[in-house]
Amino acid sequence: MELQQLRYVVEVADTLSFTRAAERCFVTQSALSHQVASLERELGRRLFVRSSRQVRLSEAGEAFIGHARSALRAAERAREDAAAVDGVVEGTLRIGVIPTVTAVDVPAVLVAYRAAHPDVRVELQVGNSDVLMRSLRHDELDVALLGLREGVEPLGVASRVLSRERLVAVFPRGHELAHRSDIDLEDLAGMTFADFPVATSGRAQSDAAFAAADLTRDVAFEADSAALLLGLVESGLAVTLLAPGTVQRSEFDVATAAVRDGPVRIEYLAWDTAAPRNVARAFLAVVEAVASRRANSDNAGKSGSGE
Repeated sequence: MELQQLRYVVEVADTLSFTRAAERCFVTQSALSHQVASLERELGRRLFVRSSRQVRLSEAGEAFIGHARSALRAAERAREDAAAVDGVVEGTLRIGVIPTVTAVDVPAVLVAYRAAHPDVRVELQVGNSDVLMRSLRHDELDVALLGLREGVEPLGVASRVLSRERLVAVFPRGHELAHRSDIDLEDLAGMTFADFPVATSGRAQSDAAFAAADLTRDVAFEADSAALLLGLVESGLAVTLLAPGTVQRSEFDVATAAVRDGPVRIEYLAWDTAAPRNVARAFLAVVEAVASRRANSDNAGKSGSGE
């Protein structure tokens, strides 16, 4: 049994296609198929059920694939630890990012990270905080940038707070409240809303605030993208609540108002609580350095302005 065979099996399991797996492994389909068949002969069992229409894991394959993934991860970490003896950080860093992250400039952090550790490859996964936390706990991610409502902390992972901000109300330009600089949550009651899907952490921020205030609202539009939500608002179909930085970074022509008693969102940097990989520890150090420089710059700006 060879590591390359395990890699081929995992790719076929992920793609459910020998053709796509071969493309992702940069080998011919015949070479990949030969190696998988050789492993199956060694095991004495079929790992995949093949037909003219589909490929799927067999019962033996289902039992085997988890161990194959673990073996590949162990081999990767062994290689990383060996390189670390010489002070070299290498491997693949898997980062999960919420689409509305504002606490850090992700591209800027990655520029600094790659400058310090050019041998590291980076995989980015965008998703909601609940999915990213689950992936982190299942060792499918190394670090994640999360956004959760006040009073809810990341579970089963280590974390640190990056920022805390109150969501702002976002209106179409012609809306009756578009001229207001600040409002109360009660002013939004009964309005037609666009928001993130039910049961996501993004949606929970606003749902919890309205429930706590004993207010109701009509969420007529759901989307898993802040850009789509802002587009719905700009077109006059709805209002929404979003992090101020998310609105400021967009190019949509909308109006915003502070919500005095509105929901608070906290952004976290989270990682494996037990034994973070070298690539993850290096990333945490870079984020700390970038955050420190940003804080010093902000403090210098305030001092210079006399605040």
